[in-house]
Amino acid sequence: MHPALAGIVTIIVGVGGCIGYFYFSNLFIDKILFPAKGPNISRNINRANMIRPWLFLFPALFALGLYLAYPVFATFWLSLTDRDAGGAFVGFDNYSQMMTEPKFWEAIRNNMLWLIVVPAMSTAFGLLAAQLTDRITWGNFAKSLIFMPMAISFVGASVIWKLIYDTRPEGQDQIGVLNAIWLYFGGEPQTWLTITPWNNFLLMLVLIWIQTGFAMVILSAALRGVPEDTVEAAIIDGANPFQIFFKIKIPQIMGTIVVVWTTITIVVLKVFDIVLAMTNGQWETQVLANYMYDKLFRAFDWGVGSASAMIIMLLVSPILVWNVYNARKEMR
Repeated sequence: MHPALAGIVTIIVGVGGCIGYFYFSNLFIDKILFPAKGPNISRNINRANMIRPWLFLFPALFALGLYLAYPVFATFWLSLTDRDAGGAFVGFDNYSQMMTEPKFWEAIRNNMLWLIVVPAMSTAFGLLAAQLTDRITWGNFAKSLIFMPMAISFVGASVIWKLIYDTRPEGQDQIGVLNAIWLYFGGEPQTWLTITPWNNFLLMLVLIWIQTGFAMVILSAALRGVPEDTVEAAIIDGANPFQIFFKIKIPQIMGTIVVVWTTITIVVLKVFDIVLAMTNGQWETQVLANYMYDKLFRAFDWGVGSASAMIIMLLVSPILVWNVYNARKEMR
């Protein structure tokens, strides 16, 4: 079947199936399970109203269980077994083996570095862009330009930046922007992505470039929600623009800043595409997600690969819970 036709059929079947499910669910509850007639009509209506939300939620709960909960438990079980031994239970041996590998600790160290630099810089640049673009007449156009990298895939952004860092032998024209600038100031061509530890920061710059637009949009909306009377009162009291920004606006949007920070932190913990496309974890740039990929799909070591996946999940989960908590608190 042609891919376009398959897509149309999938949409029709999916939408039609959803409509049919909800229609026949209502019919089943109201006509068969708890009919609204007879001496128990009031009790039947109450029971139908209690069951109806759960019946409607069932497809979503089933999908979440199938595509989220089941993979978590399956991955945890794989991390406790040895595939080469026919799936024999080995306890925490895979975790012990993982802890002895230098590449794992390199990935942990680099992930911690990413966690410190990327959320902080993305949030700071996003906040700065949000504040400055709201003060200029062409601010919406500037916001569009800053937000544009969000529309690019991580791999696409990696290819763009890899060309910026590209190196040609001395004597040849440099197509890499960074080397062209370096040569202009009298330097020699550098293979930037092999220079440790600066290559890690060059990789981080790609994600900062992407996430700054996200932070800017959210924080711009938060800044516009700051009551004008508090700003006016500060101006009357003689506060300068810096004092208004840091002592009036920032405290009032701190909850939003935390949500943006933690959201970017979750993205950082799962970073994979950028490292794979630009260095493949070489030259001391390994991260946890790329380490997991190497173990699962290159070395076919499902035990250690699954163990590293569980480590990523354990690192992400507390931040995710904290993010949801803060988001709900902001909505109150």
